[in-house]
Amino acid sequence: MHLLAALTLFSSLSASVLGASVCNGQAALCTRKYSTVTFIGAHNSYSVGQNLANNQNKDITSQLNDGIRTLQSQAHTASDGIRLCHGSCALQDGGLLVNYLTTVTSWVKANPNEVLTLVIVNSDNQPASRFASAFSSAGLDSYAFVPSSPQASLNDWPTLGSMIDSGKRVVVFLDNGADASVAPYLIDEFTNMWEDPFNAVDQTFGCAVNRSQASPSSTLMLVNHYLDTTYMLAGTQLWVPARDKLNVTNAASGYGSIGAHVDNCKAIWGRNPNIILLDYYDSNSNAPFALAAQLNGVSAPTNTVVPASTAVVSGSGASGSSKASGTAAAANVTQSKLNGASRVGAGGAGVWAAGALGAVGVVLGAMMI
Repeated sequence: MHLLAALTLFSSLSASVLGASVCNGQAALCTRKYSTVTFIGAHNSYSVGQNLANNQNKDITSQLNDGIRTLQSQAHTASDGIRLCHGSCALQDGGLLVNYLTTVTSWVKANPNEVLTLVIVNSDNQPASRFASAFSSAGLDSYAFVPSSPQASLNDWPTLGSMIDSGKRVVVFLDNGADASVAPYLIDEFTNMWEDPFNAVDQTFGCAVNRSQASPSSTLMLVNHYLDTTYMLAGTQLWVPARDKLNVTNAASGYGSIGAHVDNCKAIWGRNPNIILLDYYDSNSNAPFALAAQLNGVSAPTNTVVPASTAVVSGSGASGSSKASGTAAAANVTQSKLNGASRVGAGGAGVWAAGALGAVGVVLGAMMI
């Protein structure tokens, strides 16, 4: 009996000392600090479909299964809670944040050796307490990483292995309104991570600092690698994804590619980006994920990312899906929905792609790729 007890104790102690042996699919990443790893992310991850307000082809669970490890979203105030909407909830409604987070929690529970990042745009400046309520209701707060201080330098971040061992392996950034006294796991984005320009229409992707409240050289780097094109309608400029150039934008190398963007960043900052946000990440199959593996110095993932031939339109990204063509979706809106969709972007005052949905209707719907 004493020998059995001793062996059991030894086994338990050995497991706690050794910790995670595979982290985000790679043993080599377990000893790497979070701040030295490159993750592929989905821009407007909840915005699934083929109309002008959308940015992704696949639902949240499929995105995560394919290898997406950063989910970006845009949060808006609604009477029934926080909703994920593209510009305006009247234009494109991705459902309640709590439902979205519940989907994420289910995936996190089923994948115990994965570190995941959420980047939330707090569009309506909602208090941290509202986000904390959604995280608590979804059960995701139990997995949320709490940094040692509200502002972390690159060296302050733990290894992926230690995050997995602790169970605190979901990193959550809020672009404004974070309050460590209310929810210490809601990390203020721009004092811990900077972004380069968004709404890019230039394929050079220069990697200049666009938004930051700390030293770019000592904080995480997020690059917005998605190309937009613009239309003018009644004097209003509309930004929509440049779908006709996805095969170039989401490629690993060449002019306008992810690799070229990364090279620009390395030339300026001497390091790889931590997060690379993409529209329609699946357009080029495994290319983005193979490149990320190369940047991380590990072998390419063995799963195959199958490009979606038909978008699945889903409120929270996980259930209640229905298929619809881009033209049909574009036709199912009205001009009045354009109201309140204005946004100031990198190029000046403009309207999100969501604005185009109501304003352009069938005409631009027929132009979609």
